[in-house]
Amino acid sequence: MSVTTESTDQVGHAEPHPHHVGGNFCIKVDPATGQRYMAVSEKGRPLLLNPFTNKGSAFSMRERSELDLHGLVPPAVCTIQQQLVRTYESFQAKTTPLEKFIYLSSLQDRNETLFYRLVFEHIDEMMPVVYTPVVGEACQKYSHIYRRGRGLYIPYELRDQIQAILENAEIASPSVIVVTDGERILGLGDQGAGGMGIPIGKLSLYTLCAGVSPYSTLPITLDAGTDNEERLNDPLYLGMRHKRIRGEEYQKFVDAFVAAVKKVFPHVVLQWEDFLKGNALHQLARFRNELCTFNDDIQGTAAVVVSGVYGALRITGKRMRDQRIVFAGAGASAQGISDLLVAALMEDGLTKEEAIRRIWTTDSKGLVTTTRANLEDFKATYARPHDEVAGWKVKDTDRISLAETVENARPTMLIGTSATPGTFDEAVVRAMAKINERPIIFPLSNPTSKTECTPEDAMRWSDGRAIVATGSPFAPVEMNGKRFRIGQCNNAFVFPGIGLGLTIARATHVSNGMFLEAAKALAHEVLPSDIESGAVYPELARIRDCSFKVACATIRRAVDEGHADADILEHLEKTVEHAMWAPEYLPMRYEP
Repeated sequence: MSVTTESTDQVGHAEPHPHHVGGNFCIKVDPATGQRYMAVSEKGRPLLLNPFTNKGSAFSMRERSELDLHGLVPPAVCTIQQQLVRTYESFQAKTTPLEKFIYLSSLQDRNETLFYRLVFEHIDEMMPVVYTPVVGEACQKYSHIYRRGRGLYIPYELRDQIQAILENAEIASPSVIVVTDGERILGLGDQGAGGMGIPIGKLSLYTLCAGVSPYSTLPITLDAGTDNEERLNDPLYLGMRHKRIRGEEYQKFVDAFVAAVKKVFPHVVLQWEDFLKGNALHQLARFRNELCTFNDDIQGTAAVVVSGVYGALRITGKRMRDQRIVFAGAGASAQGISDLLVAALMEDGLTKEEAIRRIWTTDSKGLVTTTRANLEDFKATYARPHDEVAGWKVKDTDRISLAETVENARPTMLIGTSATPGTFDEAVVRAMAKINERPIIFPLSNPTSKTECTPEDAMRWSDGRAIVATGSPFAPVEMNGKRFRIGQCNNAFVFPGIGLGLTIARATHVSNGMFLEAAKALAHEVLPSDIESGAVYPELARIRDCSFKVACATIRRAVDEGHADADILEHLEKTVEHAMWAPEYLPMRYEP
């Protein structure tokens, strides 16, 4: 029977071309039935050892005979539903979050399809285990729980061999790379090589939340050393055992990596993840016009926060142009959020200068003002003039606290990116509640231990009037006889859909406009029932629907800006839907 191999031009990288994954399988379409199937070039045990081809006990009798699998698996043929029961029992038997993480990681290493199906079936329960907050502990203990390599580790010492290392990847033509240097893992700081848990987890979310094929994702860690003494003194530490390379040598290392990526994977989407603030901003600015690249900590965070603001405004009944925003924390994520908020304020009629004047930033030294010496560019942009604060009622105009900033600036919205628990104390929250009938309070820092305040405290100190969204998942809050669902300001609502859209459209550039469109698309997915429960984000169970809309919005904006071919708009929704990989077993045939 003749067959046709699916074209990547039609579906982005949703299905691998024959050379994409080690050459031992590809996805084809039977022209007689229109059904997909997996064509494999190997038989027997290699199929069980490859997580992309392994079905375990779900291989059919025909497949067992054709692929020489008899005797290698138990004789009973199980459905994927039966396998889900078995694996969920095993998951529930684990007694700690870290043990649950290790179990799911091991399942992913054995059977990719079953892993994604299990997590999707229990997404509210398992997504916090696969990623935040549990991934933070997994990164800290990475060298002690390591089981099997995934992705690529590129040490500084092999900086002259980066191209060869990339060519050694199991994924021969990835659609998305997530790369970290492990220096600013969540709110936990420098974890060195242990930071690999982040790109692995991020790419799992690309697949889980947006259907980006796991056959085409590649996690990478750039190991430039670590300044974490606990890691350096750990005899089991798996990274390079020296202090971090800094300055010009570090930049040459990153430059060599990007040059190799452009040569080996010219069409890939490159996502920067958990770099230190200065490096994150610098690398994005340095390379954003050289390849299709973005930083989720800066741009993805911004889009999901702005989407939450749009949702909150449906509750307050106010306009975007009327908002006044105070930030606790002035890092890279605060910069990204501020810049996108300025774009949203301008879209609602303000000039750029007027929009910038609606934002106040605070850090560990208090309110950022123009009198402070050696201001970074971002802080200088949003620094408040001395004439303004001179008339404020404060103890010391050189060190204005967050509470004093709230009392004097009278913000409608408080956003936390400080990674400092307790930053939103009772005085700050009560000040917000005194100023606003429905104060918008977003304590966004991850993991849970780093959040600026708990939703329960924010609700209690505001007498149940605060509109709260958090970076980590929290249980609903009971207040005044009503149950409030706490929406999670989770980047997974945005970046997977953006990545899917970029790969389908073969976009050549990632713009801030795409993130603003993504924010709007996500906001439209917030249902009246969500708003009624106080949540400004959809439920996680609907995340694939959200990603679909985000992908379509991203593609349309890419075409409008000239970064993608307009032909992609023909039958756009059908194309995106077709491109989304689903965790289900395909029939398997031997085709050497």
